[in-house]
Amino acid sequence: MDQISLNHEASAGDTHKQSVTSLPPEVVQCLENARFLHLATCTDNQPHVSLMNYTYIPSSQYSSAPVIVMTTNPSSKKTNNLVVNPNVSLLVHDWVSHRPPTQGRRMSGGSPGPEHRSSLASLLLNLNTSAISSISATINGTASLVARGSPEEEYYRGQHLENNTFDSEGGVAAAMFNGGGGGGPVQASQEDGGRECFVAGEEVRVILVHIKDIRTSDWKGAVKDWVLVPEDGAPRINGAR
Repeated sequence: MDQISLNHEASAGDTHKQSVTSLPPEVVQCLENARFLHLATCTDNQPHVSLMNYTYIPSSQYSSAPVIVMTTNPSSKKTNNLVVNPNVSLLVHDWVSHRPPTQGRRMSGGSPGPEHRSSLASLLLNLNTSAISSISATINGTASLVARGSPEEEYYRGQHLENNTFDSEGGVAAAMFNGGGGGGPVQASQEDGGRECFVAGEEVRVILVHIKDIRTSDWKGAVKDWVLVPEDGAPRINGAR
């Protein structure tokens, strides 16, 4: 494959950033297709990354702008980080990320070799070549904990619960990536998809991320930047008008 040259100005700077009042369609598609995102928080120059379930909400009675909802254990590191520093970065993509074995390397406990693989398994493993989306999106914004016991918290928790209702096969993964950090028993998580432990639990806090700007990149290295501005042009303070 020929080397693809990258444009430093476009990749490292933001001179081509476009102001938009709504998320670009390709970003919305990416958010609606993916199941997990990476949440990056930071305090004292120490970054921390968590793999999270999430819910994208284009607008609601509580925010005319798009927001991203997650839930977290109130004692988790990410919770402590975002309370001190609300600036967060999210990475989301809907590419299939399974790594198939190579000719010279077979990971222990990894996928079976081609000679033992069904046609369906081969199809699923090769989905990378025809990925659902051709981009990944880095989303910067400000995060806050929704007031405990408020109607707003009840609304966002309900939306997040509805969007992350899993069958028994998806329950363990949901529990692992819902910000629980090893909270409840595995059996309980399998029975309800982790919802009661990691979304609907009384101690679980709801995180709301207000989007500030977005960067997308494709497999060729092409980069696009957008900054999200409110339709009325009013300034935002910590992501809220």
